[in-house]
Amino acid sequence: MSTIWSEQLKVNIATLLAELRKRKHTLGFGESCTGGLLSAVLTSVPSVSDTYLGAVVSYSNAAKTHLLGVSPETLNRVGAVSEEVAGEMAAGVCKQLSVTWGIAVTGIAGPAGGTPEKPVGTVCFGFRGPGVSRTTRKLLTGNRDAIQRQTVECAIEMLITIVRETPVE
Repeated sequence: MSTIWSEQLKVNIATLLAELRKRKHTLGFGESCTGGLLSAVLTSVPSVSDTYLGAVVSYSNAAKTHLLGVSPETLNRVGAVSEEVAGEMAAGVCKQLSVTWGIAVTGIAGPAGGTPEKPVGTVCFGFRGPGVSRTTRKLLTGNRDAIQRQTVECAIEMLITIVRETPVE
């Protein structure tokens, strides 16, 4: 892994991979605001292909709909940066990539695009796995690079917690 990432992130990725391997689970991502950064960080670790199967980078609403099956009605009703869309993206990842865990991120990394209701730094996360369907929204701070990096770190940290709640078979 590149030296530009924190030691804690490296430890967290190793922990995540170990937890997934214990369960013989696989992982895929649906990325919007990170544009593939989450995948790049994970694949910088050698020998992840037994666990990490791939990603869909769905930056546009059309890509979210066509590649991940996000409902156009949901997009029109609540917008791309919403927990509902993150949840639908995560479900689409599981379906399209045939993975145990689908994780999705959609947000506003800035510097433009924010609104009073959804300011720059708003990121929604979706997690879909065995018996699990969760979403959450966070407000991150900093410039575009910082928001994207924090999104990666948050996604990995939250996924570790969620995976640990599932039984080892």
